[in-house]
Amino acid sequence: MGFNPFHIDLPVRDIINDTRAFLQDQNTLVVSAPPGAGKSTLLPLALLNSDWLKRKKIIMLEPRRLATKSIAQRMASLLGEAVGETIGYRIRFETNTSDQTKLEVVTEGILTRMLHSDNALEDIGLIIFDEFHERSIHADVALALSRESQQILRPDLRIMVMSATLDLESLPLLLRCPVVQSEGKQYPVDLHYVGENDQQMLPEMAAKTIIDVSKSSEGDILAFFPGQGEIKKCEEILQRQLKEFLIHPLYGQLPYNKQQAAITPDKTGTRKIVLATSIAETSLTIEGIKIVVDTGFGRKQKFNPNTGLSRLETIKIAKDAADQRAGRAGRLSSGSCYRMWSKATQLNLPPHSTPEIMEADLCPLMLDLAQWGITDINQLTWLSIPPKGAVSQAKTLLEELGALERGLITDHGKAIHKLPCHPRIAHMLIGAEHNQELLALATDIAAVLEERDPLPQEAGIDINLRIEALRRYRNDKSGNNRLARIEKVASSYRHLFGLKPNNKIIDDYETGLLLAQAYPERIACARPGNNAQFQLANGQLASISHHDDLANESWLAIAHLNARKGMGKIFIASPLNPKDLAPLIKEKEVINWDTKHGGLIASKDMRIGSIILKSTPIQVLEETRLAEAICNAIKKEGAHLLNFDHEVTQWQYRILSLKKWNHSQNWPDISTENLLATCEEWLSPYLNNVKKPEHLKKINLKQVLQYSLSQEQQAKLEQLAPSTIKVPSGSNIKLIYSPNASPPILAVRLQELFGLTTTPAVNEGKNNALLHLLSPGFKPVQVTSDLISFWNNTYFEVKKELKRRYPKHSWPENPYEEPAVKGVKKKKP
Repeated sequence: MGFNPFHIDLPVRDIINDTRAFLQDQNTLVVSAPPGAGKSTLLPLALLNSDWLKRKKIIMLEPRRLATKSIAQRMASLLGEAVGETIGYRIRFETNTSDQTKLEVVTEGILTRMLHSDNALEDIGLIIFDEFHERSIHADVALALSRESQQILRPDLRIMVMSATLDLESLPLLLRCPVVQSEGKQYPVDLHYVGENDQQMLPEMAAKTIIDVSKSSEGDILAFFPGQGEIKKCEEILQRQLKEFLIHPLYGQLPYNKQQAAITPDKTGTRKIVLATSIAETSLTIEGIKIVVDTGFGRKQKFNPNTGLSRLETIKIAKDAADQRAGRAGRLSSGSCYRMWSKATQLNLPPHSTPEIMEADLCPLMLDLAQWGITDINQLTWLSIPPKGAVSQAKTLLEELGALERGLITDHGKAIHKLPCHPRIAHMLIGAEHNQELLALATDIAAVLEERDPLPQEAGIDINLRIEALRRYRNDKSGNNRLARIEKVASSYRHLFGLKPNNKIIDDYETGLLLAQAYPERIACARPGNNAQFQLANGQLASISHHDDLANESWLAIAHLNARKGMGKIFIASPLNPKDLAPLIKEKEVINWDTKHGGLIASKDMRIGSIILKSTPIQVLEETRLAEAICNAIKKEGAHLLNFDHEVTQWQYRILSLKKWNHSQNWPDISTENLLATCEEWLSPYLNNVKKPEHLKKINLKQVLQYSLSQEQQAKLEQLAPSTIKVPSGSNIKLIYSPNASPPILAVRLQELFGLTTTPAVNEGKNNALLHLLSPGFKPVQVTSDLISFWNNTYFEVKKELKRRYPKHSWPENPYEEPAVKGVKKKKP
């Protein structure tokens, strides 16, 4: 190949030799270069003929399909070739490569699948992670698995991580590799802060800003929005008021030809305004852009492991994203960025966006790892360790789908993993394989679920309306562009299974049954009262409009819903025939403790998940099940269920004090927190007849806990930290211990200590008590931990006041020789 990268004047040209040299000697490198430097095009081409590649391919990962195809086309044009020759690309359901392809640009999920089919990546010499700062879950997983392959199987495999904004401390430290940094050629961008905006009025306020800016400046305008809905509203306003401009939307679901129209200059030279989502933040160079208008919002899916649902949230962007957006105005010349927020807000923005792996549904990830043979996520090198809650939820779902068993992948799980879709969808498709017509319906369902809704919101929630529209489109090609995209995906699924298109009338109940296989925890039963509210099998509640066609259905299979506090909102569902649910019904004995509803609830239920179809009370309970239910409630609700009275807490404080005073002695941890956590061990034998909250309160906790100690420990406790001390008067006075092991308090009338020449102590005399000396009327007169000092110094001052207030009592001159008294000892005449 006669390509010479040094003939192209891009800033990244200055680091080509350094990059080549580092990759010659070691297998991992981090490259940082600002937007427009050429790192996504010129640098990969410069590495194509490196000796260390040994004629193996380069794979470069991109976070988005549009960037994947555009970058491949740009590199091919630099070589004077067509895409599919030296440079190719692969995205889901679309490949353009050949036998001579040396560099493949792929979307990030593709590499994970390549690793599973060949975990040594024998034909690959270099993996390039482009725009890694976006931290998609696919990039994080691909890096972790590539690193594993490199360390165990392929030390000669090179990994290069590239980005415009990288954490240049943690990433190179984690990968133990050097950094090559390009200064780039970013033109100056003037920042203007427009002031705070109202999220509810975002399209209107953005349109006003764009109109104002268009009149006072030159060049094309790029405006950033959180999503497609805001773009469309703003587009409508601009089309009416800026007729001299070309208005181009730009988002992921847009047809490819319209995406290309947005990123390429207009041939007539007409000024253009591009209204984009975050798709335009990186990778793509949109020529002619001199002005950026940034609404300051983005949109991302956040997964809630507690509900098992994802919610699309509109969020304020982080500083790194704001800088990326502003930088689009300075790629080809100086420009301006108008930020629709204040300087004060800018100062409070978080520095970095949250990595997707911290907020995403981890079900596909956990199946990937299981297929790889990894049962513990900590075996891999993670830049951000996946959250435990989401990991646990993902494993539970995979167990329910039959993809995992005891943490290991099953044959069904391997079959699921082979299909290029979410495990839920794959499980549904495989379940329908026995019937060609049902499988054809399943492929249509899968395509509809994976793409944007082709029908307007007012069409209602019934997925069958979407499938009917898709089948009409196949028959007569009537419909919108979204249906064309859905049909493309459905066609790819049919190709996988060797199916012909099926445009027959569909059975709504068959659709519901297929959805129930994909979303078993979202089978939903109408709540009593028929108020368009449904209870899901996972215990959540959700509703639809009273006017919706499915509002009066008794059972639904729900595919898409929004997780909200209290009541979710259903977006896509299908009716279910209750008769079809028979195989899903399970008999379950439920033994729970519900303090608010009177205590123990024991029943034998016929249920689908949390939906109870029939319940019969259980009269005779196994003692172990009873104890388990009560102990679970105690762990959940806390100490208030048991009688932790003063005697119990004093018993605890005595042992806790000894633990602190005598580190060598093996005293148990009897803190309330630990007692609650281990209540099965010491409380279970005393729960046989407990049915109500008041029964729990009647348990003599002090006695129960005392018996949890050995006889030797009980005796030692009384010896070292007694509950009372006998004073010279013969009285046994209670000691008051504290949780922080400070000296125990002995509150005693002063007269009962006459004749005592040492301070009372515990723990074999090592720890003095803190004396609260009281008057005959039990009023405090002195606090001391040194009784001898009190007799010798303070007693005579105290005596004067006590003699005046209690004249009938004896107040001797020498308290050492005076006998101690319990009651009143009158003074001598």
